[in-house]
Amino acid sequence: MIRPLAVRRTGLPRGLVAIPVRIALVRPGDDLAQIVTDGVRGIARSGDVIAVSETAVAIAQGRLVPAEYVRPSRLAYALARRAGPLATMNQPESVQLVIDRVGSRKVLYAAAMHLVGRLRGQRGVFYEIMGDAITAIDGYTGTMPPYERAIVLAPREPDVFAGEVTRRSGIACAVVDANDLEKAKVLGSSKDIDRATVELALLGNPHGNADEQTPIVVLKWRGDGENPLLQRAGRAK
Repeated sequence: MIRPLAVRRTGLPRGLVAIPVRIALVRPGDDLAQIVTDGVRGIARSGDVIAVSETAVAIAQGRLVPAEYVRPSRLAYALARRAGPLATMNQPESVQLVIDRVGSRKVLYAAAMHLVGRLRGQRGVFYEIMGDAITAIDGYTGTMPPYERAIVLAPREPDVFAGEVTRRSGIACAVVDANDLEKAKVLGSSKDIDRATVELALLGNPHGNADEQTPIVVLKWRGDGENPLLQRAGRAK
């Protein structure tokens, strides 16, 4: 049974509703754009926004690495032992992929500057320096079977995927990275979306991070006035 969830957040007008859509388990090679289009049929319409989990997009693209295929170095183990419990960086295999991507020299520099930052009362310096090298890797903790030991990488060309969903469904689409830490980021979208509003609407993570199998969320505007989910030039009448 589909249960609309009222989105109530400071900075958002009343009238936004999120509808999680359950689909079959996404597998590498799936035509996810068609799966999304079929999944929202009868639920979404013009003026809505289809928010698709970036993890589902990446899995369909085959952008995942089994942790068993990665051999962490001593540096990876050392950094993982010092990372926070909810961070991708607390997994030696994920850390090794970061090292492979940018090199040990940059990782060591970021770690040193992080320590300097902590002495000055600053937090998050390591992540600021590493940037996309970390955000492009989604650790395996919390991912449902059969992907619980798979490290999921960032999806390729999320704007292209979102545009394809819109082309097939006729509805605005965004590829989003959201979690239970009240963080949400639009990685790619069709041109008519107001990204800041969509991110704010998804801070509560209606997609879920467990075994809900709801990588699709339909955002609807049921309030008065202009639709805040869409940019002014493309807002629903």
